[in-house]
Amino acid sequence: MALHEILMAGFGGQGMLLSGKLLAYAAMTQGREVSWLPSYGPEMRGGTANVTVCLSDKPVGSPYISSPRILLVMNQPSLERFVPKVRSGGLIIVNSSLVPIKADRDDCTVIYVAANDLARTAGTVRAANLVMLGTLVGFSKIIDRETIIKMIKKEFKAKAKFIPANVAAFKSGYQEGTRARGGSR
Repeated sequence: MALHEILMAGFGGQGMLLSGKLLAYAAMTQGREVSWLPSYGPEMRGGTANVTVCLSDKPVGSPYISSPRILLVMNQPSLERFVPKVRSGGLIIVNSSLVPIKADRDDCTVIYVAANDLARTAGTVRAANLVMLGTLVGFSKIIDRETIIKMIKKEFKAKAKFIPANVAAFKSGYQEGTRARGGSR
């Protein structure tokens, strides 16, 4: 496995820090080297929030990423700020439910997913972050699908009534990512 440098960005409260945590824990359970570095403004909800996650088979030299290979964006300010920083040949996943503009990068793979709409269909619009995470995992296959599902169940264990909708949201995103990859599993 190569080094995967991922930046997940949005407003505080959109769940990108949680998505990064789930990805990092899933990778650790599969024996990977991991770094997880959150960054957020002083606001609790509505301020900017992003997280960088590095996954590798070798020790991660630094958790700081200036040019990610993979970007997940939940909102337009994050798209405008981070899309120019993605490495050529990278992957950009955009929440098209909330971002009305396109990523101006023809040197990257760009996937538009209606994350809020898919999450609502799955049972809770608050799981749009898990739709985005599912899209990443479905497209890239950087982590085993079932391992992420186990992490979601563990995360919501104290609030078990939220598990089915969150797992369904992740799975719908996974299907979108698989479809964008060309249907391969």
